[in-house]
Amino acid sequence: MRFDGRSGGAGRGSYHHGNLREALIETALRLIAESGPAGFSFAEVARAAGVSPAAPYRHFRDRNALVAEIARRGFERFAAELEAAWNQGKPNPVTAIENCGKAYLRFARREPASYAAMFDSGLPLEADPALLVASDQAFTVLRRAAELACGLQRKGTRPPPLMVALHIWAMAHGIASLFVERADGGRRKLPMTPEDLLEAGLLIYLQSLGLEEA
Repeated sequence: MRFDGRSGGAGRGSYHHGNLREALIETALRLIAESGPAGFSFAEVARAAGVSPAAPYRHFRDRNALVAEIARRGFERFAAELEAAWNQGKPNPVTAIENCGKAYLRFARREPASYAAMFDSGLPLEADPALLVASDQAFTVLRRAAELACGLQRKGTRPPPLMVALHIWAMAHGIASLFVERADGGRRKLPMTPEDLLEAGLLIYLQSLGLEEA
């Protein structure tokens, strides 16, 4: 079950016996879409799901554990989509990196509530091993992409792949955070699409490192 923060979701009367965990996740996604990942309490989740205040504790230690589970699931889907976009570096590493950037923006646009839980919740990744693993899986795709692109350059002229991967991540995340449309329309306007802005930024950056021939 998944909720993208833009259309109807779980609410009072939507809980079905035996599926409380998923009902809580769906409800929390709706609340994140409305108020942000820190804009509601555990009691509000229970009330919106139509269950008693004590019911959520059967499945989650507290509100942060619920948000962490949403973020973990989001990172797993995110990593899978980046992996598919990377496509083992085909047709060439630079184009494949651009495809990863487009997949990044697509995910942020399609799943704004999950994206907010992943990046705006303020939860320390190290405090939840499963969340940390899922987050690392997503970044690993970009790191492998950078390693392949940098590896095609001559030794002695190769930029550090980790630095390149971090720059790609920061560029994609910055554009997604600033310019990808939210459910409430609250994003800065651009004279171009976020995808075009990201593509231009990536090309300029990669060319500055001598990777345009990769």
